[in-house]
Amino acid sequence: MKDSIAYLPKDKQEDLVFLVKEILKRLPQTEYIILYGSYARGNYVRRSVRIEDGGIPTVKISDYDIYVVTSGFNSKKAETVLDNVEDIFFSGKDFDRDTPVEFITDDIKMVNKYLEEGRYFYTQIKQEGIVLYNSGKYKLARRRKLNFAEIKEQAQEYFEEKFKSANDFLLGTRFFSEDMNNNKLASFMLHQACENFYYAIRLTFTLRNSKQHNLSKLSSNTRRYCDDLGTVFPQNSLEEKHLFKLLKAAYVDARYNPHFVVTKEDIDALIPKVELLRDITKRICEAKIKEYGEKSYM
Repeated sequence: MKDSIAYLPKDKQEDLVFLVKEILKRLPQTEYIILYGSYARGNYVRRSVRIEDGGIPTVKISDYDIYVVTSGFNSKKAETVLDNVEDIFFSGKDFDRDTPVEFITDDIKMVNKYLEEGRYFYTQIKQEGIVLYNSGKYKLARRRKLNFAEIKEQAQEYFEEKFKSANDFLLGTRFFSEDMNNNKLASFMLHQACENFYYAIRLTFTLRNSKQHNLSKLSSNTRRYCDDLGTVFPQNSLEEKHLFKLLKAAYVDARYNPHFVVTKEDIDALIPKVELLRDITKRICEAKIKEYGEKSYM
């Protein structure tokens, strides 16, 4: 693995140095910090705006994808610490203009186990990743040669499971809105449909997924796999922002907030957006699974 980020612009290097410093300050159990994804490969996008059909602008900004490997520390607690680091890093920044950060974390024992098993996501990180920090206490295991027949089979299973769950929640939306006149619960169903469509994408493309209920983060994280995903919730008007904010809030507020208000018009406006997400999910996941199948014969 490489260990230099000298090829990156100075402001990007400074961002990564800041992130490493904050991680180590708050998570001393860290053994490795690895940059992967587009910033490691060098094909990142600072910011681009594309005008879709109908004049809808969509913004694409590559994330800093950072893998934090710890030892002897609870992964859930580590995720909470990294969420705090993300908040500190992005404080005062513009989500529509500045580079977001996406953390994942695992224990060193699990990382080496997955590398030895030839898990797709982990072998890709070791192949393309750049080490930003190494405690020197542990070595990463050798990566096993990828078996694309196994990868295709696993991706197919993940996709079918999550895609079915998402569609079931989408059906539930119509039932609760139209038959039960319960738009609050319908909005929760829509949230869950979105969450599972995004999970289907992440699992199909990486064979790894972590629990995440924040639709902003899920949307941002999956957009790298297809620019069309930016057209689902474009955020280019007050109405679009209202609908997405409502959908994000529905995960908690639809169940626990008696003052949460969702109208039939809100649900009717959101359903086509989630159906668009469904269609894009199906198209790009099936194409990725087909790609795995073709590689298995190489």
